[in-house]
Amino acid sequence: MGIFDIFKKKPEPEPRPLFYDIVCPYCFSKFTPKEVVFRAAHDREDDEDYALGEDDELNRYRERFGLDSVYDIEAIIRPSDIPEEHHIYSDHVLVGLNDRYGVVTRRRLCPKCHNELPVTAGKVPSNIISIIGASQVGKSVYMTSLIHTLQHTTADHFDAACMPLNAEISRKFRTGYEEPLFERGDLLASTQKEKMQEPFIFQFVFKDESKPPLTLVFFDVAGEGMVDEDYLGLHGQHIKNSAGILFMVDPLQIRSIREKIRLKFGDQPGEWVSQYDEPRDVVLTMFGDFIAYEDKGKTDIPTAVVLTKSDMLHALKDEDGEYVKLNSNIFNNMVHRKHLNMTEFENIDGEIRRFIEKVDRPFKGTMDVYFSNTAYFAVSALGSNPVDQKLQSVVSPIRVDEPFIWLLYKLKYIEGRDD
Repeated sequence: MGIFDIFKKKPEPEPRPLFYDIVCPYCFSKFTPKEVVFRAAHDREDDEDYALGEDDELNRYRERFGLDSVYDIEAIIRPSDIPEEHHIYSDHVLVGLNDRYGVVTRRRLCPKCHNELPVTAGKVPSNIISIIGASQVGKSVYMTSLIHTLQHTTADHFDAACMPLNAEISRKFRTGYEEPLFERGDLLASTQKEKMQEPFIFQFVFKDESKPPLTLVFFDVAGEGMVDEDYLGLHGQHIKNSAGILFMVDPLQIRSIREKIRLKFGDQPGEWVSQYDEPRDVVLTMFGDFIAYEDKGKTDIPTAVVLTKSDMLHALKDEDGEYVKLNSNIFNNMVHRKHLNMTEFENIDGEIRRFIEKVDRPFKGTMDVYFSNTAYFAVSALGSNPVDQKLQSVVSPIRVDEPFIWLLYKLKYIEGRDD
């Protein structure tokens, strides 16, 4: 270090904006805080503007997910109808209105779907993480295993908590996903294309209040939809407005691996599906839907390519390590605490990149062309291959939270260190 280097100023952190654009975690529309609308905190029979009634926007949203319509709900209040002096701000963000009857409402809604927004919306970046992947890759099972792991171990390792956004999401997740898998050992049914799933929304909240919460939105798009352009067009904006992507790839989607594993397993029972979408087809559909419209025809959204069902790769390991080495990192669980262990991350990223390059070069090439910010991982949500929709042993996830921890690192929530 030269003598003048001592006097060099450290680069100033970027100034914090007065407010942030909001991405609705329900419909993924993007808007500014001043565009929100409010739900009245009371109702009146003598004023039709404040009478209970239907909310067409909210019911349209609910209908898409097969939810019952709501017929008697408090009225919508638009900020433009309330004098400016009755607007309530917090940190330069409009958070409440004092209505014409002197009743304050702080129930902020998305202007497009009229669902209630998180309290922090507009005050912190809307960092949303999406899970995508073709049919049969096990997105529902991975989501369940990941959330369970985040809630029970990972959050504690990063001085945080992982919580559902509301009690309804908590109940649905517990009864429909977590209990069947972790308590009864039942495999979850594949999401049907005609049966849309309402997003599961969780927040990863840090004890350090200077770090904004991270919103985890698992929009369980049926896998078939990921190669159906009309279907993806409807739901593609949840990908476009995400801060990070978890892109699931099942080894059995890759033809060369599928045949090798089938030879190895022989007639042993296991989860085999006759029809798989090639991983590259999913990327190409995404390209047509939104990446083509990005600058330079690429997206810089951090994207973790997650090879699922890694326990099946035991069938490919050998001394030569043509595909997988006998002592591969893939099969060893890794616990990251306080920071991303860069040595471990670089090892697994390098190993899976080489593996994908060898077994599905067209997919790897397509990813390189359209995504500028990727990392590769291998996870096993269960730890073993189920038979006849039942687990044969206790759920033992392997490296299931590592892609999420990498996204925390890319979004500057945590540091990466060589251990």
